[in-house]
Order: sequence, then C-alpha cells, then structure tokens
Amino acid sequence: MARLAAGPLSAPRLLTRRGLAAYTNARIWDGVAERYLDANSIVVEEGKIAQVGRDLGGEDCAGLTVLPGLIDAHVHMVLDPAMRTVAEHLAEEPDAVRRKMAARALAMVRGGITTARDLGGGQWLELELRDRIDAGEIPGPRLLCAGQPVTSVGGHCHFWGGEAADAAQAEAVVERQRARGVDLVKLMATGGMQTPGSQPKDAQFDQAATSAIVAFAKTRGLEVAAHCHGTPGIRHAVRAGARTIEHCSWIGQDGRRGPYDAQLVAEIARREVWISPTVNAGWARFGKAFANNVTGNFRAMKTAGCRFVASTDAGIPNVRHHDLALALPVFARLAELSPVETLRCATSEAAAALGLGEVAGVVRAGASADLLFVRGDPLANLDVLRQPVLVLARGREYGAAG
Repeated sequence: MARLAAGPLSAPRLLTRRGLAAYTNARIWDGVAERYLDANSIVVEEGKIAQVGRDLGGEDCAGLTVLPGLIDAHVHMVLDPAMRTVAEHLAEEPDAVRRKMAARALAMVRGGITTARDLGGGQWLELELRDRIDAGEIPGPRLLCAGQPVTSVGGHCHFWGGEAADAAQAEAVVERQRARGVDLVKLMATGGMQTPGSQPKDAQFDQAATSAIVAFAKTRGLEVAAHCHGTPGIRHAVRAGARTIEHCSWIGQDGRRGPYDAQLVAEIARREVWISPTVNAGWARFGKAFANNVTGNFRAMKTAGCRFVASTDAGIPNVRHHDLALALPVFARLAELSPVETLRCATSEAAAALGLGEVAGVVRAGASADLLFVRGDPLANLDVLRQPVLVLARGREYGAAG
C-alpha cells in the first residue's frame, strides 16, 4: 500500500480525473460535524467521492487529516495584489492578465482552495479562466464569476463597465452579464475604498432601485452579492433580497466603522442572508481599537444568529489569492469563532451560500472530490492548514504520492 510523501506539493497530476483512487488510514472531518467521523477511508471515482467508510484500502495516509477543500467567497482573479492603483490594473494587457490568472489559480489549489467566487472584473477574463479550468485545460479551483459589477455612474469600480444611472440601466447591465454566462450578479450597493471619489459610507442606489435590480437578477436565475460598507446600503441590500452582504462594515456618516444596527442585524438573521466579511491576513496588523470594534460587531451578529462565510477580497493590494489559510486564524480571533466554526465558514457554510451545498464543502458520498490533506489537527489548530500535503480539486490530485 502506497504512502503519501511528505514535503511540498509538486506539479499537478491527473491521476484521478477519470479513474479510481482511494485514501485510507486518515482522520476525516466532513465539513459539518463537531468531531471527526467514525471513518478512515475515502474512495474517489470520476471526480466525485464514491464512498466514505472504514478500511477501504488505498494510499496510506497515516498521520494525515482530510477535510473539504477550502472556499474563498470573495476574490478578484484579474487583480494583481502587487499593484496599488486602478491605473496600473487598467494599463495591463489582457494576455498578461491571463497568464497571471493561470498562475494564481494553480497557487490557489496548491494552497487548499478548491472553490472561489470571483466578484468582479471588466473584460470577462475571469470567465475565460473559469471555462478553461472546467474544460481541464489548466489547473485551478472551481470558480463562480459575476462579471462586471452593477454600479452607479462614477461609482465604485465604474471603470469595469457596469455603470447605471437608474434601475432600467442596471437591468441592461445585468442582462449583458447574463449573456456572457455569469454565475451571479455583483451589485455595488455602496461606494468603495479603491475608487477615487467614491465614499464607502454612501448608498449608490435607493431602496426602490436596489430592490428592482435584485428582483430583475433573480428573474434571470442569478443571485446577488452586494458590496456594502455603509449602513444605509446594507439595509437596502438586505431588504432587496441579496444573497450575501460583502464586507458588512457598518461604516457611519463620519466614514468610520461604527456600531451595528441591532434591528438590521435581526433582519439579516431572519432573512437568512449570509455575511461575507472579507477578513484577510493583513487585518492582524490593525490596532486594539479597530479589533475591539470589529469583534463587538461580530459578537452581536453571531448572537443574533447571522451566518458567515470566509472571504478575503483577494487581489486588492497585498492580499494574495492563495492566502486564505493565513486569513482564517485572524478571522477566528476577530469573530470569536472556534476552529470548527471557522472551518465551516470556509467549507459547508460557504458552499451553501454559493448555492453549492450539494456539490462542495463537504466530505460525503456523491459530493465533488474536493479534499485537503494536512498534518496535525485542524479542529484544534487552524495553522496546520498552511502546509497542505495533498489537495484534490474535483478529483484532480495535486502533490506527490510515493
């Protein structure tokens, strides 16, 4: 019986794409339960988990823990985190962006990320990447892509081509994305931090327009992820029926993160809207006052029953696409989450929020074979996620097996 080799991941191998593979003698967490399963083996066939049980044979995974592949619910594949300005991004040639995106996609799966949701670009290059990955031409995570975000005239990320002066124009933007084959719609409900002249505190559309945009998207079979920093924009998006609230920063009229709106928090929980707070590893550098404010808001939202997904906003300055494993301990500390709660946010909860609850984020028969093998105990220490031994993405194996 072969034994998985230790050490860093090597080039991807397509060993299990069409065939049969099995892994045994491992500790297994299914993405949901409080504890490990009473099972030690996983059988993979044609990209799916065929069986989970005991002593089923296969490669010896002694000393390893298997859990679902990680999900980052907010990335931008077209953005280079080494660039600091919009002008730099817009000046990049499309072919250069394509090459960089392919490298980012490979780094993501090697880092244990097997699914990601891309929430904005201007030329649909991320949809090209998604389709090449799906076709097996290049390695990478499963991608859900929103295309050009719907924004106000001169609003946040207007340079990506999704400007709309009113609900009717916004519907035309949505229709353009649908024609391109997007998986969901991104709505800029408030201004943002990366667009000159845009104010994160300000709502970009009123309640009537926001509701009309979300309703129209749903008639086209598309859920909406709403970018929301300021409280008024959060309110508009929640009441319009957005699927996820991105950032949810509770920024007040003074432009600073303020206290949460208790009534609105209760409404978020009641409507079962997921919160995608885009906490990246860099948040560890912020001071005590910031941390206390953020933690207080998280505590209130948790108490009210709000649901969270893990997300990083990868692609913005200094936030690399493959660093979700670095971000999760920071997220856990700020949100006062246990390792199990944090991992659910990055697996089964994220999959449910993205409409993939029957496909990804879980280890069970019939689900996609998206698996992360690590040394150590991730239910006790999230840091073990930083060094995967092996990753499977839709049954494709990344890493050397001896």
